[in-house]
Amino acid sequence: MKLFFLIVFISSTTLSFCQDYRWQQRVEYSMNVHLNTTNHRLTGDQKLEYYNNSPDTLTKVYYHLFFNAFQPGSMMDVRSRNLPDPDRRVMDRISKLKADEIGYQHIQSLKQDGKAITYKVDGTLLEVTLAKPLLPKTKTTLEMTFEAQVPIQIRRSGRDNREGIAYSMTQWYPKLAEYDFQGWHAYQYVAREFQGVWGDFDVTIKIDPKFVIGGTGKLQNPQEIGHGYEKPGSAVKRPNGDLTWHFVAKDVIDFAWVADPDFTHDRAQVPNGPELHFFYQKNEKTSETWRRMEGVAVQLFEFLNKNFGKYPFDTYSVIQGGDGGMEYPMCTLIMGEGSQAGLNGVMAHEVTHSWFQMTLASNEALYAWMDEGFTDFASEEALNSIYNEPVTHSGSYRSYYGLVSSGLHEPASQHSDHFTTNRAYSTAAYGMGSIFLHQLKYIIGTENFYAGMLRYYNTWKMRHPEPNDFLRIMEKTSGMQLHWYYRYWIQTTKHIDYDIGSVIDKDGSALVELKRMGEFPMPIDLLVTYKDGSKELFYIPMNEQMGRKPIEDKSIKRIDAEAWPWVNPTYTLNIARKTSDIESIEIDPSGRLADIDQKNNVLKMADIKPFSNPVR
Repeated sequence: MKLFFLIVFISSTTLSFCQDYRWQQRVEYSMNVHLNTTNHRLTGDQKLEYYNNSPDTLTKVYYHLFFNAFQPGSMMDVRSRNLPDPDRRVMDRISKLKADEIGYQHIQSLKQDGKAITYKVDGTLLEVTLAKPLLPKTKTTLEMTFEAQVPIQIRRSGRDNREGIAYSMTQWYPKLAEYDFQGWHAYQYVAREFQGVWGDFDVTIKIDPKFVIGGTGKLQNPQEIGHGYEKPGSAVKRPNGDLTWHFVAKDVIDFAWVADPDFTHDRAQVPNGPELHFFYQKNEKTSETWRRMEGVAVQLFEFLNKNFGKYPFDTYSVIQGGDGGMEYPMCTLIMGEGSQAGLNGVMAHEVTHSWFQMTLASNEALYAWMDEGFTDFASEEALNSIYNEPVTHSGSYRSYYGLVSSGLHEPASQHSDHFTTNRAYSTAAYGMGSIFLHQLKYIIGTENFYAGMLRYYNTWKMRHPEPNDFLRIMEKTSGMQLHWYYRYWIQTTKHIDYDIGSVIDKDGSALVELKRMGEFPMPIDLLVTYKDGSKELFYIPMNEQMGRKPIEDKSIKRIDAEAWPWVNPTYTLNIARKTSDIESIEIDPSGRLADIDQKNNVLKMADIKPFSNPVR
């Protein structure tokens, strides 16, 4: 009997651990706000239902007050003025803001379950001491009133951007910080990445009726609004005074909106996908480029739905605003003017965030490469398909090689705010994140890769996946071990560098010596081209893989060689042909290996000086 109870106890404890391991907090926001377009002040009330699904008792909670960053002397200001390569959009602009140009968020009252609670403001964070501890598996209601001043547009948020968009309302409300198995993610805002709690938003916005709004969520009162939201041919019944816009969004991590009196509102339907909305100032700089971009956007959604997972909402908005391009749930803000290629490119990148940041939602402050890099990769694959161009990700490789040669390379695994230079951050997040996937395709094979990407999305959507979650999906899909690759590429600054060494004849065969010059071991695809025009691909796996990738190109004979132990600096390959039969030998003919010195990756036998033995 004792054994029985012990088994039951262990089983129930194990089950409880498994159920609790990847718990997630939940929020339900109800907000009513009014934007005064004369003095740029926002007033409002917020009711927040906060569900503590963690196994921990919480005595405090934290909110982000992002607008407070736009004040002279803020951490964002100081950080920008002390970086060796500050963001050109920020520079020292914050330090020069006047009182009516700064941003702020002031809390006027705050209650927990009807009882006033204490709080203190620390820069862009609000630290709240709960009146009553929040026990595991319970919820509480937090109610506040607040006032904010919308800053001059400097970074992402603000008013009157350089293209004349009135209000880019992002990071505009007191936003509860994320709490997960790592604890509170209450970071000061110094211009980079975010993390959010999954939840629902019910937001009403009162504003001058001449303004048009686009943003997160689905409009609930289109017949009162008009502005292209109403059904074609239906009457608009607009009340007098300020217009009230009512939006609802479910299962999102943030809420953003943009308002301008001169917006044109276009629509397009994605087959078996969402309705797309486009908001922009129509003029000689935008009318033709936006019309063409709208068609590209439809094709983009179709490609991403097919290859990376189905977009989970029935609406999406592309909005002119902000300071470049920035993603938010169910919408993006992008600069509207410029070339067609530039407009298409920034739209594609920001839209693709809806897969990797708005649906999967890894913590981009800690793992920016899982968001920016994966987004760069997928958006480029999509555009290349739309334009019918080859996929190379050459821009990512160039930025990585440039960073390595500059001596500024840092591990991609550190917090986004703590890189020494903006260049190191952007290359780690965008370029190295994109190369991480392109090289992974090289390691596990194209078929395994795309099957794994779909499986990753469908398994982890709306669950905040960590790096290990992605790796385990790819390991299960490919049958290989992959953590070695992650550790080298993300957690170190070690580099890949392979060389074709000597080539000699022995017993009627050619012996090719390969050298690992860098500290980073990888599997090798070695293409041998013979003088008779035939080719053979020798596949040399690295022993840490514990497996082999499928044949990718069936038009070339592949010969599987023995694995190369990672401790060995050299490897000898036996080719059952004489050296006189060989035209050339090439490492990685597909160009996916991020080898920092590719001059020694191709050996043309005709270039070898006569009478040299061994050859090279």
